[in-house]
Amino acid sequence: MEMLAIVTGLVLIEYMVFSARVGLARGKYEIEVPAVSGNEIFERHYRVQMNTLEQLAVFLPALWIFGSFVSETIGAALGVAFIIGRAIYAVTYVADPKTRSAGFLIGYLANAALVLGSIGGAAAALL
Repeated sequence: MEMLAIVTGLVLIEYMVFSARVGLARGKYEIEVPAVSGNEIFERHYRVQMNTLEQLAVFLPALWIFGSFVSETIGAALGVAFIIGRAIYAVTYVADPKTRSAGFLIGYLANAALVLGSIGGAAAALL
């Protein structure tokens, strides 16, 4: 389970970076707490953070279930693909939200494979 733990740590670091970027953008564009709007670039950073949080709610349990019932190595590889997809998503979304599709798709497909594999692996264990 060491590989899954490393991937989990990496995705949490990535999320912390996204959170820090929101804080930096809040200061740069003078967005006072608790506001979450007021400057388009700040709002893009904020949406990257929030969308990633939404995806993590699916990713983290699916990663560990997949690793437990299917394959730790394949699960970790899918986890790395998710992290790379999120990084691409973040860069492209902040630059121009219309260009976010590739990064989003990479992360979404990795998540879908983890979820479907988790269900299949757990169901096979019942047999």
